[in-house]
Amino acid sequence: MSTEPKYSIASAANILAGTYRDAREKLFGWSPALMNSLRDAAMENFQKTGFPGTKSEAYKYLNIEKLFESNHSQIFEPAGIRMEMDELFRCDIPELDTDVLVVLNGFYQPGKKLTRLPNGIIYGSMAAALDEEAGLCLNHYACLAPREGNALTALNTAFAMDGVFLYLPDNARLEKPIQIIHLLINDTPLLVQHRNLFILGRNSSASVIVCDHTLSSTSFLTNSVTEVFTGENASFDFTRMQNEHNQSIQLTNLFHHQDANSRVNSTYITLHGGTVRNNLEVNLEGEGAENNSIGLFLADMKQHVDTYTLIHHRKAHCQSNQLYKGVLDDEATGAFNGKIHVWKDAQHTQAYQRNNNILLTDTAKMNTRPQLEIYADDVKCSHGATVGQLDTDALFYLRSRGIPYKESMHLLMYAFAHAVLSEIKLLPLRERVIELVDKRLRGELSHCNNCKMKCK
Repeated sequence: MSTEPKYSIASAANILAGTYRDAREKLFGWSPALMNSLRDAAMENFQKTGFPGTKSEAYKYLNIEKLFESNHSQIFEPAGIRMEMDELFRCDIPELDTDVLVVLNGFYQPGKKLTRLPNGIIYGSMAAALDEEAGLCLNHYACLAPREGNALTALNTAFAMDGVFLYLPDNARLEKPIQIIHLLINDTPLLVQHRNLFILGRNSSASVIVCDHTLSSTSFLTNSVTEVFTGENASFDFTRMQNEHNQSIQLTNLFHHQDANSRVNSTYITLHGGTVRNNLEVNLEGEGAENNSIGLFLADMKQHVDTYTLIHHRKAHCQSNQLYKGVLDDEATGAFNGKIHVWKDAQHTQAYQRNNNILLTDTAKMNTRPQLEIYADDVKCSHGATVGQLDTDALFYLRSRGIPYKESMHLLMYAFAHAVLSEIKLLPLRERVIELVDKRLRGELSHCNNCKMKCK
């Protein structure tokens, strides 16, 4: 009989609260004042809220509290790891002409902490920005991510120490995409909680690509929060590539605020990861705002990929489109829980939501729950979901033309995924992602494809 301790929901929360008390001096000593000013209240709210249970509609298919019962330590200052990134690691999408920012174990890497361009654009370390640009951050940091009633964002607000900051003044354009590479490396299980803040002024434009990777085979638990403010008539393109090993747990929380006539595209491509939960909340706060959210996940073995979306249409004449697809093999499980909330004053809303999934085995499982909550009477909204197998007639047709069984299967899966891949706006990125997905579908892509460590 196992003698391992079994923590209750309360004890898991208490352990984190105890860790906070023990590390408070280090947290406050290392971090800027604005970040520290919110920590105590965030931890108090976390203790009041507790972890969401499976009775919660938002977490019906994932036991969040169980994920935190494992003994993951935290790092409260940069670890001082010295390694040649170019020698050890090459990102899976290195061909892009981007400005690369590296975040290692939740800390922005040594070097120039903030880059200031002649046109007023600022990007770099989150901690440095909260220190040097406190006035700019004051009305944005922790203003979208709720500190009450949301255990994950409250926990991140209490513990986060660094991440990436991006600011574009009015009428500014970021010529090169920002490529953020999150790397995890440690000898023992590690909990990482980084924080990102992106602020786009009126008529500005930017693209951000996030790549998540693990560089050692130990267990990692990541709880990240990203807040994005998109000003009037601004354009923002966000892509996240998740490619971590099967011992990893990744919880992402992305919050968008969109002003009038702004345009935001969000893309999630999940190639690998033991347990992945992606939370997306969008607030369309100005007339004419448009949001497009797409995602594709490929899961096998005992992987679990879970997506939650909440799109708030608060003003009239806004549009949102959601397309999420999944391919599940072996004993993999997945979930999609999406809601479109159309508020009373949001007349002439157009909102569409679609979730399609393919199960390649009888042991793979997918739960899907698209929802509409509409309080306006002049709208066009629709939602739909499918869970099924590959089209047997199409498979027979391909095989009858002399195409081998495995190749026929691959062609149908690729065609299924292409509807999402074709929506990636940046052409070099799209071509590289298509190549990676093609390899993954063929079983040729291991996690951290270009990492020389070759962790198992």
